[in-house]
Amino acid sequence: MNALTQGNMFTSVATREHILLTGATGFLGGSVAAQLMADGQGAGLCFLVRADTPHQGLERLRDNLRQHGVSERDCLALDAGQILCGDLLDTSWLARETPRLMQMDRVINCAAVASFSKNPTIWPVNVEGTFAFAEVLARSARLKRFLHVGTAMCCGPERESPISESWEFPEAEQQLVDYTASKAEIERRMREELPGLPLVVARPSIVVGHRSLGCQASGSIFWVFRMGFALESFTCGLDEQIDVIPVDYCAEALIGLARKPQLNHDLYHISAGHGSACTFAEIDRAFALANGAEPVGERYRKVGVDDLKSLANSFESRIGPANPRLVLRALRLYSGFADLNYLFDNSRLLEEGIAVPPRFTDYLEVCVRSSSEVSIAAQMQWDFK
Repeated sequence: MNALTQGNMFTSVATREHILLTGATGFLGGSVAAQLMADGQGAGLCFLVRADTPHQGLERLRDNLRQHGVSERDCLALDAGQILCGDLLDTSWLARETPRLMQMDRVINCAAVASFSKNPTIWPVNVEGTFAFAEVLARSARLKRFLHVGTAMCCGPERESPISESWEFPEAEQQLVDYTASKAEIERRMREELPGLPLVVARPSIVVGHRSLGCQASGSIFWVFRMGFALESFTCGLDEQIDVIPVDYCAEALIGLARKPQLNHDLYHISAGHGSACTFAEIDRAFALANGAEPVGERYRKVGVDDLKSLANSFESRIGPANPRLVLRALRLYSGFADLNYLFDNSRLLEEGIAVPPRFTDYLEVCVRSSSEVSIAAQMQWDFK
């Protein structure tokens, strides 16, 4: 029984409700849309999409849903009337669409600029635009739940693992990247300044691939593992663990949290936790098996962040053509997260009846197969847009 199937036991009351989903043209939001449609909820969905017209937005949505395995029949069953045209970078549309927003029973807010680059739209979209959107919905008498997707990494560095859910954040300058700083700030603002908003926050850990589609919809973060094993070096030890979940499990958990009539908390980790986290040695063995190769094993070297530059001469021979400066920057950024060696406590989630997450090694082969024709440099673009 997966998380969404299990969720059906407590969501039958919500079958006629109107659900607004944001971010459905992205990775996580696309998977949420695909899961809801597979559950027969397609007709009751509305989608906030960046587009000039509903028909243009519908085509953007359909294109993404096809990458998430949604059948052509189900894609064509969606209509332009389900599209709400809007952009969190420019929220002037909110006044026009407020009456429609007031008809929503539940919101699953996946929209965000999820980039580890210095993208100038991160703060305007993730904080200012999202707050304006939530501020309108906080006035709704009908809205039962506003499920906002954050990130577990907004806890910041120098925490003791496993990390429990907390509303306390480090200062923005202590965050590793602008993205995590922005996600912490919007949570703080919504919770403190919008008391009328029925807010529940879900913080996924590291989302990589899909249990059956692998990296078809997105190669986000999977390239880090490919690169580390190709270089036979990174800043983590093989005995260290990493908290990874697939996007479809994350989507199922979000749907369960969005639709369950009553929840025990207003903040949840969606994570592998202690029970499903993998060591890098386990990932190495599974990665090698999927590639028909020998594990890196004893050839692997744990290096310090200052030593990463020494690997640059071997970039092209080991990972193929790539911009050495971009590769080095990416390695340094991700080493900052990997070095935290965090596991995120998921006991709250499991106590709500959400299924136990799979282990990364359970579906890693699917990620390898779906990436076989994609270069590491091309996969990196998912995280540096």
